[in-house]
Amino acid sequence: MRTCLVLVLVSLTTRLGVTQYLLRVRPSPSDHLPVLGLKEDHDRDGEPSDEDLFLPNLKGKLGDQFDSTRMSIGPPTHGKCSPVNLTGDMPREFRELNLRGKLYGQRLKINRRTRQKVRRWLWAHTYCPVMPVWKDLGVRFWPRYIREGRCASRHSCSVPRGMYCKPHRSVNLTLLRWRCWGSSNFRSCSWIHVQYPIVSECECSC
Repeated sequence: MRTCLVLVLVSLTTRLGVTQYLLRVRPSPSDHLPVLGLKEDHDRDGEPSDEDLFLPNLKGKLGDQFDSTRMSIGPPTHGKCSPVNLTGDMPREFRELNLRGKLYGQRLKINRRTRQKVRRWLWAHTYCPVMPVWKDLGVRFWPRYIREGRCASRHSCSVPRGMYCKPHRSVNLTLLRWRCWGSSNFRSCSWIHVQYPIVSECECSC
């Protein structure tokens, strides 16, 4: 009986609240995040030498822009991803979701505990966490390793199905990029500062 009631509630909630909520929230996700791997040429002369990779000089160039939570000088020893769990307070849209609808003209009597379970199920089903993944940018970036964000996209995040978790917001990391210019007869190379965007927030979207 309880299983049937939950199924009825999910169906009713879809019609009364969740669909309207998801249709109202229309983020503008970027189709260019996370940044695809760069295709570097294989010219070893265009790579920094051991002298150019002198650690104190690189730290001095980047200064306080080094973010130890999102950058690593050497290969990270910790895992690629963290477990995905519901974090923080339940969003207001779910807390205020009206579950006191009618079915076939009869008002449904749903106790508080069941309403809370349905709200939490819907929250978990539509949750779009940022999955942290370490990425090797190659020898022409410093720091070479960054922890970028990914949005889980294997399963639909909407009720009914059809919407998926996509990038919604991003932040820029300041990195050093080894850049060379000039001809083969005269080439000059140096480290320059570049902005590298990473996903900071995911949302459910078409």
